[in-house]
This record gives sequence, C-alpha cells and structure tokens, in this order.
Amino acid sequence: MKKNFALIGAAGYIAPRHLKAIKETDNNLIAALDKFDSVGVMDSYFPNVDFFVEFERFDRHIEKIKRQQNISLDYVSICTPNYLHDSHIRMALRRGADAICEKPLVLNPWNVDALEAIEKESGKKINTILQLRLHPSIVALKEKVNKEDENKKGKYDIDLTYITSRGNWYDVSWKGDKSKSGGVATNIGIHFYDMLSWVFGDVQESIVHLREKDKSAGYLEFKKARVRWFLSINEDSLPKEVKEKGQRTYRSITVDGDEVEFSGGFTELHTKSYQEILIGNGFGLSDARPSVEIVYNIRNIDLTTKGLKHPFV
Repeated sequence: MKKNFALIGAAGYIAPRHLKAIKETDNNLIAALDKFDSVGVMDSYFPNVDFFVEFERFDRHIEKIKRQQNISLDYVSICTPNYLHDSHIRMALRRGADAICEKPLVLNPWNVDALEAIEKESGKKINTILQLRLHPSIVALKEKVNKEDENKKGKYDIDLTYITSRGNWYDVSWKGDKSKSGGVATNIGIHFYDMLSWVFGDVQESIVHLREKDKSAGYLEFKKARVRWFLSINEDSLPKEVKEKGQRTYRSITVDGDEVEFSGGFTELHTKSYQEILIGNGFGLSDARPSVEIVYNIRNIDLTTKGLKHPFV
C-alpha cells in the first residue's frame, strides 16, 4: 500500500533526491513546504502536490485533509537547514508520522537525548539518512575490516581528504553561519565521520589542528584506525593536478595507502535508504549519535599542534 509523505525544505539542494526516492518507492507526496518558492523541480516528480510557503498553512492543510478526507501522514521528509531539524522532527512525530531527516540529524548530543524522549512518547520512529553505510565500496570495506580483525596487528592508517569548492553564496547563506550549520566539519564532514565510526568502531581520541570558516583538519583515533582528516570548501586547497583539470571537487580516502573508490553511485543511495526505511531497517537515533558527538567535539575542543597531522595542513 502506498504511503503518504510530506516534505519540508522542498527548495533545498538535497530535496530532489528525496522527491526521487518517494517517487521511485511508489509512494504519494501530499504536501510540501518551503519559505522559498523556487520549487519547479517538483513538476518532474509530483506536479499536483499542494505546496506552501508558510508553515501555518501547511499545518492547517495536513489537519484539514486528515479530518475531512481521512488522509493521514505516514512520513515527513526533512531537508531543512541543520539547526531546524529537531523542531521539524518533533512536528512530524506530533502529527503521528515517522520522520526521515537529512544529516546531520541534529547539531548537539543533548538534542539527540530530547528526541529520544519524544520518540518514546509518540511511539513513532526517527530515521536519518546515512547513505555511505549503503555504498557498495564502504560495505565491502567494513566486511574486509571485520574479516581481518583477528589477524590484524595494530590499527589501520587512514587519510581522509574532502575538498568541495563553494562560491561566495555559501558564506551568505545559512551554511556560512556556524550557529545554524555547525561549520564546515559538520556540514560537509558528518557522513564521513559516521562512516568511519561505523567501520572502525568507537572514537578513542580526537584532536583538531585547524578550524577556520572554510576549512578544518585534525586527527581521530578509532578502535581500529588512526585517521588524519582534512575538509575544505576553499578551492585554493585543491591539489595542483586537480585544479589543472578544471575540477572543483577532490575526494579521497586511503586505507593503509590504498585508495577506497567510492566516487560513483552517490545519487542512487537515497532511494536505497528509503527502501530500507519502508521495511523497518532505517538508521535511527543510536546510529546518528556517534557522528553528532564527533562533530560537536571538533567544534568545541581546543586547537593543538600535537599529534598526527594531515599532509595538507
């Protein structure tokens, strides 16, 4: 049976992947909300959906169709700015729907605690999108690490480098405001930290060497790995050979010197995430917590010159 979805944040960068996932899993989108009205992309997926630019009218519409047409919500998909996620999740649960929220699920560890309480009260489920856990290359890496566990002497040595150039608009938008986005490490790094803790176990140490508006770097030690990481949205950080090709993004993860190839297949993973959520296998609050704690610490611990540094620092 088709499920009824509402989408909050329909004008955002990531919304088309959610629209596509709702469509490809053969479900209905019955209402969408965004204070910006540049949402023509919805015509490709759900041209007849009711769209609102004010929360109050969106809320009233959902109430009205429930009372008058006996149409209730099953899921609310949340693609809004990071600092609004927990508020929109609570709205979904109060409406009797499960939530599907983009990462970072929330900005602070105590926000996870608050959501645990409302999840318990409502009996509804909070799902988050952690799509790297579904990427074939990352699944294969986890299997390899688990298999080698008994014979491996010492920890894996990992270099994580992610540079994704952003223009001046980034700084003007909510993403450039640390109180709203959590800064670079949270905004562009969260799914890598999630993936690392999923594959290599609990964090044992976290050091930050660099924390600027447009880049951040440090060292993380997990149960099974030592990780030097570097994240940047400044195109000046790009390696020379990447710049010469005219590329604006550079993504690399090496494990003991071997490159993990995972540049393809990203865009399909939202649909796979939805398929898993719909059969009850979604990633929940306990899955999201480790990476939320990692980025909170990266934002707040003192900088140091000690420890293993990433070569780009």
